[in-house]
Amino acid sequence: MLKGVTVNLRVLEKEDLPLATTWSNDLQFGGEFEPLEQNSLRDMEKWYEGLSSDEKWFIIEKKDGAKIGQIMCTPQGPHFSVGYCVSPQERGKGYCTEAVKILVDFLFLSKDIVRVQAEASPENAASQKVLEKAGFTKEGVIRKSVFNRGRWHDGVMYSILREEWKEPRVVSHK
Repeated sequence: MLKGVTVNLRVLEKEDLPLATTWSNDLQFGGEFEPLEQNSLRDMEKWYEGLSSDEKWFIIEKKDGAKIGQIMCTPQGPHFSVGYCVSPQERGKGYCTEAVKILVDFLFLSKDIVRVQAEASPENAASQKVLEKAGFTKEGVIRKSVFNRGRWHDGVMYSILREEWKEPRVVSHK
């Protein structure tokens, strides 16, 4: 488990798949910026069984053990991409920003990579704020990068480089 100040990141386990399925099928959980999904538990089990060893999904838990969201990282050649989603009632409280910082610490401490990147919708000011507070820099717009709700949407690319990160901000390395 990766421990932070207000949240912990726990690796997604097979026992978490019913909750992950519920979140996947809840349009409020994903919100207006996430692609629409509807998955059966069996769909989620197949997806889980097919995950590569480098692709990591974590449950975001508050210190009291309440499961409030998910965060993931996937290898993209010589770097990693991250994505996240927190339940609507827990948004705006800093939990997602801390989860991103924890994941960035984990990636730079455990992988020989030079960058971590994330993409947000240009209309999703909250997600962009999370990335900026976590130390990411806005790089530019990727045109028509995500298909969602019947049409193609642009994305805003953010990244943090190893030299910008410098040292762990949440995960203790001592």
